[in-house]
Amino acid sequence: MATTADFRNGLCILYNNDLYTIVEFQHVKPGKGPAFVRTKLKNVKTGRVIDNTFSSGVKIEIQRVERRPHQFLYKDDMGYNFMHSESFEQITISEEMINAPQFLKEGDNVEIVYHADTESPLYCELNTHVVLEITYTEPGLKGDTASSTALKQATVETGATVMVPLFVEMGEKIRIDTRDSSYVERVK
Repeated sequence: MATTADFRNGLCILYNNDLYTIVEFQHVKPGKGPAFVRTKLKNVKTGRVIDNTFSSGVKIEIQRVERRPHQFLYKDDMGYNFMHSESFEQITISEEMINAPQFLKEGDNVEIVYHADTESPLYCELNTHVVLEITYTEPGLKGDTASSTALKQATVETGATVMVPLFVEMGEKIRIDTRDSSYVERVK
């Protein structure tokens, strides 16, 4: 058993019979009364973030999680199929467990996070940025490029729709942030 003194960002704990990761925490020592720890906890399964306050020194149960490299193979009616990069073992997971499934293409490398005690997959994380080719977008109008805030829709090779600046054309490769599905830059 650990205590609140062991808190750090990214630590996985068992709280209310569910797995949570610590997004942020702050030790507070008020002038009057006992010290406490204010935290933001993210539910591993649902992704919901909650605020919680722990009394200083309270016992918590730390859970071991492991990140394992996998490669995306294909999608079928059972779910998304991945292969472990070292053992070549295959696993199928559901779409809800992937942080940005709309940007996943065959051959992409991802990390699947496993609960170490039960050997069950918890969630799948794509890289923070992916490079994809634009398959369709409307042509930008001449003279509208002075403003950098003007955006248009573009469809990328995985079928996902992204908002891009007017100067981006069909056939170009762009870098996309998978956390918020936003355009980052053009890639040569």
